[in-house]
Amino acid sequence: MSEKTIQLEEINPLELYGVNDQKLTLIKTFFPKLKVIARGNQIKVIGEAKEIAHFDERVQLLISYYHKYNRLTEGNIERIMRNESVEAKAEDAKGNDVLVFGPDGLTVRPRTANQRKIVECFGKSDIVFAVGPAGTGKTYTAVALAVQALKNKVVKRIVLTRPAVEAGENLGFLPGDLKEKLDPYLQPLYDGLRDMLPAATLKTYLENGIIEIAPLAFMRGRTLDRAVIILDEAQNASLGQIKMLLTRMGRDAKILVTGDDTQVDLPKSQKSGLLEIAPVLANIKGIEFVRMDEHDVVRHKLVKEIIKAFGKFTK
Repeated sequence: MSEKTIQLEEINPLELYGVNDQKLTLIKTFFPKLKVIARGNQIKVIGEAKEIAHFDERVQLLISYYHKYNRLTEGNIERIMRNESVEAKAEDAKGNDVLVFGPDGLTVRPRTANQRKIVECFGKSDIVFAVGPAGTGKTYTAVALAVQALKNKVVKRIVLTRPAVEAGENLGFLPGDLKEKLDPYLQPLYDGLRDMLPAATLKTYLENGIIEIAPLAFMRGRTLDRAVIILDEAQNASLGQIKMLLTRMGRDAKILVTGDDTQVDLPKSQKSGLLEIAPVLANIKGIEFVRMDEHDVVRHKLVKEIIKAFGKFTK
């Protein structure tokens, strides 16, 4: 048996241990053969020398990651602990991958391999589909790319749209006029924009139509030039509706389609267009498909486990 004490000199121990030692507990699960004792800025590790060396290496990677990105989430810890070296190195190597500098010093950047793939595909193709489960950052990445294009004057406007389909609830019983009924369905889009634009700027953009948020039905008959168009929750659109949206594309426009093909809220008699669209468009140059999975989840760690559990149950 060997023993080593790791001195934490370049990081606040709270950032590594987490509130109530939640992060440290997660780290320990990857080293079940080691006894890990943390006191203040020291971590004592007891076990086989090889395991201790591996533990020390991972801790140093976590500290380096924190200094690079000024954050260390449980998702970051899991990826580094699982030795997903290609992804970790890609994140470490890219200091210029920030998509948007938001208010209050917030930086928005791709955080997983498939989020980076969305960014890459958006750069070289005009239509990108990002399909995968909840919590994988599909909508957030899409909104960030749109805001970046607007800030860089690549486009003149952003159009964000969703099908107004009830997720087990009845839209007709909600109070208010049409806008007030629809706003809750579009709230995730507003949330992303608030993270990336100052409140006054966002209000001005919405009032002047530079950013437009509207239900999918309102897109019919339009031609959208020099715009980034995002169709969110596309699993609740029919094949015809997706075709309608794609054919709104005008000069110098780009389209991002996001959706979760495991959470379709349409009536059982109606097919989801997102489930049918891939073979229709598969051979068209300039259209890309990015498939997300539980490894891209950036929400609470339980979201990943829920997705895996429902996947097994469905099978």
